[in-house]
Amino acid sequence: METKNIFSINTNWNYKNIVFFTFIILLPNLLSVFNIPTSYGFNIHFFQLAIILAAILYGPTGGMISGLVGSIYSAVMMNNPYLIVGNIILGLCVGLFVRYKWNTIAAVLTAFAIELPWLIGTDYYLMHMPIMIIMTLIGALFLSNLIWAVVAHYSSKPLKNLLK
Repeated sequence: METKNIFSINTNWNYKNIVFFTFIILLPNLLSVFNIPTSYGFNIHFFQLAIILAAILYGPTGGMISGLVGSIYSAVMMNNPYLIVGNIILGLCVGLFVRYKWNTIAAVLTAFAIELPWLIGTDYYLMHMPIMIIMTLIGALFLSNLIWAVVAHYSSKPLKNLLK
């Protein structure tokens, strides 16, 4: 019986895939600059879309690389290196769950739940953020993850076809 490496990127490395993979791992840096303010006191973030798409299209390794490379700008600007690990967790877990044929939305929300202890622990104990700020951040990230999971769910198949 042949074993399959669930962490492999499993793609046909053509010109389109190389360019898109490079783009999708750098894109979260650009998307982290944009936020939509809500009347509830938090912002909807965009960066997760690229990490989720990288995880769907390139598996856990692609999601992990996108979370790592794509978080550098935010980590530097916010003086919070711990968020890189959180985004690595998000990309890795989404990629694993999607590889095991989970629904995209369930994969993203479960990955976020797995990331939460890291986020809460580092923001509270290492970054010394007030708990109310952390709770607001959790709400913003939950809503953003949910929105981008739906968008990624419907856009990943056309993107896969385009990259063939």
